Amino acid sequence: MPTNQIYTIIDVETTGRTNKITEISIFRLDGNEIVDEFTSLVNPNAFIPAHITALTGIDNEMVADAPTFSEIAQNVLRITKDSIFVAHNVNFDYNVIRNEFKELEIDFRRKKLCSVRLSRKLIPGLPSYSLGKLCKSLNIHISDRHRARGDAAATVVLFQLLLSKETAEETFQQFLKKESKEATLPPHLPSEIFDELPNKPGIYYFKNKRGKVIYVGKAKNIQKRVLGHFYNKSKKELDLCRETADIDYELSGSELIALLMEDAAIKHYYPRYNVASKRMPKRFAIFEYADRRGVRHLAINDAKIIQNPLLVFYNIRDCRTYLERLCVQFELCPKYCHLQENVQECSHFMIQSCKGICKNEEAIEHYNERVQQAIDYSKESSQNLVIKQKGRNTHEEAFVLVKNGLYLGYGFIDNEIQITHTDELEHHLIKQKDNVDVQRILRKVLLDANVRRGLVFG
Repeated sequence: MPTNQIYTIIDVETTGRTNKITEISIFRLDGNEIVDEFTSLVNPNAFIPAHITALTGIDNEMVADAPTFSEIAQNVLRITKDSIFVAHNVNFDYNVIRNEFKELEIDFRRKKLCSVRLSRKLIPGLPSYSLGKLCKSLNIHISDRHRARGDAAATVVLFQLLLSKETAEETFQQFLKKESKEATLPPHLPSEIFDELPNKPGIYYFKNKRGKVIYVGKAKNIQKRVLGHFYNKSKKELDLCRETADIDYELSGSELIALLMEDAAIKHYYPRYNVASKRMPKRFAIFEYADRRGVRHLAINDAKIIQNPLLVFYNIRDCRTYLERLCVQFELCPKYCHLQENVQECSHFMIQSCKGICKNEEAIEHYNERVQQAIDYSKESSQNLVIKQKGRNTHEEAFVLVKNGLYLGYGFIDNEIQITHTDELEHHLIKQKDNVDVQRILRKVLLDANVRRGLVFG
């Protein structure tokens, strides 16, 4: 049994969505004995929803005359002083209390231990480690379930059992080390699963205890990004971590393919913690028209009012950047590409490639020929793309295929396979569905001149 150590076993009830405390219970343990207790209802100064009342039995009337957290803050500081903060799913209770102190401009910090993760380590093989089912498996009585004192008292008995385990000393010390992630990982996630996550690009799936996908993300470094979720103390991330019992992943080889894989996975699983935009993002179009002199213009406008756009973008900056590149590449005039407005002659700070159409120093037909070249280039490059990417390992390459303007999918090819024509890529294609979000992802590729130079196999 770990010796010469003080523990405080804590449970809080909250308002739910806003996570304001409605009840708190703290037991202070000196070795294996309870030496102090503090339990109180708390006025959250916030509405308690009906579904929370149904779960805890605590309603708005019960807490109306209870002290606020600011009135009991010194009691909490006193009883937890020089102790290790223990709770069942410790990150939830710890961060709820820490946020209450933060509103009082008090920096509350304690070492912490999670009784869920300790139970997994010291009492392995049980069907569930939720407090109710764990106590049932271990014949620990709980009175007043989902009330702070009832749950905290049951956690005390559980914690005393954990203290008595043969390897408790070693396990507790390991969990308390600064470099240990045990206090950071979700309570129901085995550390072995996290340790197996790769430091490579790809997508990852958070799953609950039933194996249902509840979140999909993408990353350049999967393990590092996943760990970022556990350090994030927002309510959404805390709720996500509380439900996470497993994490799966797929390697992509590159960030671009990870983005495409993530989009497909979200649309397949519709995970509850992926917040999809409920409105269509505004689109911007590059279009072409001729003025009274016959000079052909390239311009930008809202895509909704352009009937035959040359290209569509999903933010104005990308649209303008692409138009600037066309202007430079085909020696067009910034004035007639509407990169400069209300000027007699162009004088763009960056683009100096104009041959003088705005000064009547170039024939209109010659200028219009280059405009047509720019248009043809844009149509061709947006219709058929084979984008080379890094493979998932050193023995393969990856690609993304767009044909006749439609995204067909991505694939991986062994380095030993010779590709002489783009049609051969379809044998290695992992087919995917095209959609507006995919088009937005791929549109950014058009802005990358370096990618364009390395597009096609063969």
